[in-house]
Amino acid sequence: MENFIVSARKYRPVTFDTVVGQTVITNTLKNAIKNNHVAQAYLFCGPRGVGKTTCARILAKTINCNNLTENMEPCDKCENCLSFNKSATFNIHELDAASNNSVDDIRSLVEKVRFAPQSGKYSVYIIDEVHMLSSSAFNAFLKTLEEPPPYAKFILATTEKHKIIPTILSRCQVFDFKKITVDDIAKHLKYIAEKEKVTAEPDALHVIAVNADGSLRDALSIFDQLVSFSGNNITYKTAIANLNVLDYEYYFKITDAVFEGNIHLSVSVLNEILYNGFDGHNFITGLGEHFRNILISRHESTLNLLEVSPSVKDRYKEQSLKCNPEFLLKALNYISKCDVQYNMSRNKQLLLEITLMQMCTINSGIDANSSFDTEKQEKTELKTSPRVHNVSQPPKPANVVKPKAPEPPKYSDDEKAIPQSLKVKDIGSSYEEEKKQDVIKDAETKVVKDYTAEELEKVWLKYSETIPKNNLSFISLLTKRKPFLKENNVVLLTIDNKAQQNELTTRKAELLEFLRKELGNNQIQLEIVIEKGEEMDSKPYTDSDKLMEMQKKNPNLENLRKQFDLDIEY
Repeated sequence: MENFIVSARKYRPVTFDTVVGQTVITNTLKNAIKNNHVAQAYLFCGPRGVGKTTCARILAKTINCNNLTENMEPCDKCENCLSFNKSATFNIHELDAASNNSVDDIRSLVEKVRFAPQSGKYSVYIIDEVHMLSSSAFNAFLKTLEEPPPYAKFILATTEKHKIIPTILSRCQVFDFKKITVDDIAKHLKYIAEKEKVTAEPDALHVIAVNADGSLRDALSIFDQLVSFSGNNITYKTAIANLNVLDYEYYFKITDAVFEGNIHLSVSVLNEILYNGFDGHNFITGLGEHFRNILISRHESTLNLLEVSPSVKDRYKEQSLKCNPEFLLKALNYISKCDVQYNMSRNKQLLLEITLMQMCTINSGIDANSSFDTEKQEKTELKTSPRVHNVSQPPKPANVVKPKAPEPPKYSDDEKAIPQSLKVKDIGSSYEEEKKQDVIKDAETKVVKDYTAEELEKVWLKYSETIPKNNLSFISLLTKRKPFLKENNVVLLTIDNKAQQNELTTRKAELLEFLRKELGNNQIQLEIVIEKGEEMDSKPYTDSDKLMEMQKKNPNLENLRKQFDLDIEY
């Protein structure tokens, strides 16, 4: 059986011109060779599979070639080029820093640098994954890297530039390799498919290029995998089946259903997607990318940002003419919220279905988002506002100015009753006036339900739990003494001082409304009584008062104060 060579090795570039997607770097290196400006040390940085080690080998081969071409490429005919192609050259040394990262390994390398090359101009040392060197090894390498012999060249390669210490970076010429574009990968795959006599659909090659995520080596590995799976005929269906990629057709279909407001079809398509084993989170992120592609397809200047095949690009252009930007932006907003909430959701499929249903309501004139916000606001008002809306209340007429209400009679702090004759001045009346009107209308409709003192205490404690935790004084006021149930639905609360009375008065309407709603009785009244006694009247508040109280209990304290000439510090 003939040994199989993977495409990543078989079609590895051997000249600068055959390197894919790194034109700026290869041109810079060729000009450096042409002008005899080859530096003593290079650092190649970038993600995996973009050509760092390949360019290092081509550079090492080129600077040792005896007969360079006019384009500054190796001739592949001289002794040095032939020995390099056979992996038998003694001028190029490759070191894996992942397994040789100690100080002793660097010392051994430094010892080798002292010997001149047997043939050729330069001894080139390629250190791969250089970020794996220990801190001590880096420091041991500094002097040699800064002042090597004239025949020694160092090429360092790494995927994690941030782990390289600054003293190493300052001694190297740094080249940042970029991810290879989808189009460049697809073109290279097409070239290899022709060489291998493999029939491949353009859409299939684009799927491979997208899944490679900018790595040509990954793309070639996927290509070999698909050739093994389907033989010499790679189709789009074969590619998405083997790579477990969601078909574009699903996204186009579900977009049409959502735009038309067809909830049943959109949920059915979602169920089919999940039934086929696709992850729901991948679906929602893919749907967001699909809507983004539709949005940028609406203009010719951004159409080239789509990294898809020409046939799919035409589909995007066609669908972008149907969908307006307002719909797309609102849909992206729903998708973004679903993406954030997905991992925290217990019923993930339900979350996806609700998101699709909300998107279906965009063009129907129903703002699902505002309806949910209204519901949330009403729940908040139950906790923080005493407003109770009567469903039988007729709506207020718009643009009607009511006559001014007569001045309401004055009431004491203990009596916060609302006069029946109080009316709203106009449509723009304040929230407090609306609240009083609601309380009056609820009082007119008598709802009397019997309740016990135990039920009152439970509801009272429940209300105290709705108070924000930072308002400890009011929470203490509510929980210090239990409310007392009197006759005729009167709830009596005893407090300590006038300050507590003022604080409770500001929340009296809110507390009353909460009690009435929870106990089902809108005739409940709240009576506030200040407990008065000798202890309360004689309670000291200032430092002087406290000192006098202490002297009453211990007369010797005054003698002690005079003896040491002590006084109160103000």
